[in-house]
Amino acid sequence: MDMSMVLTELNWLAILVAAFSTFVIGGIWYTVFDRQWTKANGFTEAYLKDRKMTLVFGLSFVLSFIMALNLALFIGKEGIAFGLFAGFMAGFGWVTLAIGIISLFEKRPLSYVLINGGYMVVAFTIMGGDIGTVEIVTNRQPQHFC
Repeated sequence: MDMSMVLTELNWLAILVAAFSTFVIGGIWYTVFDRQWTKANGFTEAYLKDRKMTLVFGLSFVLSFIMALNLALFIGKEGIAFGLFAGFMAGFGWVTLAIGIISLFEKRPLSYVLINGGYMVVAFTIMGGDIGTVEIVTNRQPQHFC
């Protein structure tokens, strides 16, 4: 497989849309679950105020973009149904279960897994849908990269 060919075949608009949607979903999710998330992590107001939010948001978007790129490489040009399925499976089957394993060793409460894992399931599912939808809108033919 020629990696330069793979990268030129990607729909970068779909990846950007997916990254942006994940970023927005995170803002909404953690606003809704702010109190529970703070408690599950044992954070204090003082601890949370001592963050450089420009850096946090900037790096969060960069990481969201990389996640969307990675997911797009798996989805290829399969369309919305496969995109939603692949996104859900990545969010639940890889990310949420990995958070669950880490939380067992860190003795985190179940709410920690449900809040953070729930966000990842929703975010990856929507990302997959975004990637699949934009592929349909741009009328590209199905093709697997991996």
